[in-house]
Amino acid sequence: MKNAVGREIPQEILKKTGKEVFRGTHYYDGKPVQKVGPKTNVVINNNGSKLVDTIHDVLVKCKIKNGMTLSFHHHFRNGDKVLNMVMAEVHKMGIKNLTICASSLGAQNDPIIPMIEDGTITNIESSGVRGGIGQAISEGKLKGLAIMRSHGGRVRAIETGESHVDIAFIGAPTADEYGNLNANGGKADCGVLSYSAVDAMYADKVVAITDTLVPFPNLPAQITQTYVDYVVVVDEIGDPAKIATGAAKPTTDQRKLLMAKYCTDFVINTPYFKDGFSYQTGVGGASIASTIYLAEIMRERNIHMGFGVGGIAKPMCDLLDEGLCRVLVDTQDFDQPSIENIRTNPNHYYITAGEYANPFNKGAYVNKLDFVILASLEVDVNFNCNVVVGSDGVITGAQGGHPDTAAGAKCTIVITPIMQGRIPSICTEVTTVTTPGEDVDVVVTDYGIAINPKRKDLMEAVKGKGLPIKTIEELRDIAYAITGEPEKVQFGRRVVGVIEARDGSIIDVVREIKPFEFKAEKKPAKRTAKKK
Repeated sequence: MKNAVGREIPQEILKKTGKEVFRGTHYYDGKPVQKVGPKTNVVINNNGSKLVDTIHDVLVKCKIKNGMTLSFHHHFRNGDKVLNMVMAEVHKMGIKNLTICASSLGAQNDPIIPMIEDGTITNIESSGVRGGIGQAISEGKLKGLAIMRSHGGRVRAIETGESHVDIAFIGAPTADEYGNLNANGGKADCGVLSYSAVDAMYADKVVAITDTLVPFPNLPAQITQTYVDYVVVVDEIGDPAKIATGAAKPTTDQRKLLMAKYCTDFVINTPYFKDGFSYQTGVGGASIASTIYLAEIMRERNIHMGFGVGGIAKPMCDLLDEGLCRVLVDTQDFDQPSIENIRTNPNHYYITAGEYANPFNKGAYVNKLDFVILASLEVDVNFNCNVVVGSDGVITGAQGGHPDTAAGAKCTIVITPIMQGRIPSICTEVTTVTTPGEDVDVVVTDYGIAINPKRKDLMEAVKGKGLPIKTIEELRDIAYAITGEPEKVQFGRRVVGVIEARDGSIIDVVREIKPFEFKAEKKPAKRTAKKK
């Protein structure tokens, strides 16, 4: 059955998941949604402690069994040690057929690959997967399905009961013995615990794992004692130095600087660039540079940002400290300066992932965005974006807040070089659709800027401003002229992953990659001289 972005969704997947095909970003607007309530174990005692000695003991207390769903968060990013630590103990206990419901998975979690292969883990729900786990899923090693959701979509799935968490594990930089948790003040600060808030509220059992136990009460608490069942103290929950691995760094790459300049010049010529505007950007080199360029214009024109939102890195904190931005609302910190900033600047606020991006509540922060600056692996001529599956068909990225912010912002700008390596980024059809083209307004490349034809207002706003405006087809043709038109990835028949739209419908599927077949080059047969 074809969906609203023209992707054919197999009937067996619709039947297996109980889902519908994607019908458009605004299909559910105004419709009532039923949310579920978590199971609550009443605690009436006088000992005032929820401390448990070991992870093994807490798994026993939670009555872990085959077929459960365990959840984790990724605020420690590449420095996370909680998921591997818990799953190693689960594996020793011989528990099978588990679903991992994580806000995201990365290369630091590769030690769980053998657990995928032996059936300990049979299903994965995540914003995305990087590293060897993505490769394993793409090769068909996961016995069930990998379901990819945006950050807002994950909150929606848990709150509506579509994804039921049996045990949530929250890595807490600080905790007291009664379960008040904070992301700061410990050995492995991560700034915020936004992704784990919904797990704390809706999971049947909530286990806090900390390496810094502090006196009761641990205030202010980002997650309070009313949601936490048990607290376990371990030696180390994460390496904070690895939170910023590959994250926000200024760039000297001339191509990225050119795209940043194009992006800034576009932003300042739109009607949304005025005092009090709102803004979110990523942490890639071009995005960071565009924020720095934008700050220069803001100073010149005495324009202030009303609020900045999202995953936060140092350049946004610099705007706040300088007074160019009035408020930052934060769901994830990408580097040490941003972690320090939320601790020290009173105008830098923690918000939950639900407040940030859940499409099924009464108003998320993404809906108040004027601008969002995003990246993409691929963009096609219909402005559809792919941020999850590489050009080789392997799962290698994450939706994150990409679909959420694209749907909410008044002006969604995607920055991507026209080619990455020798692979064109602008193409006729993306490998996998993760963000629908109806939500993408502008594509900025190093060879020019394409505006979605439906945004005639933006076309009019930048007319005569000296910007290198081209059609998306022209950018595609430039890319193909340089690289040649790429051959389509050859997939197998089996569906290994489902890409959910924010509302839970299916926007695309990911199929198993075909194993590489080596074909020896045929040599011409030797000719022998005929005997006379």
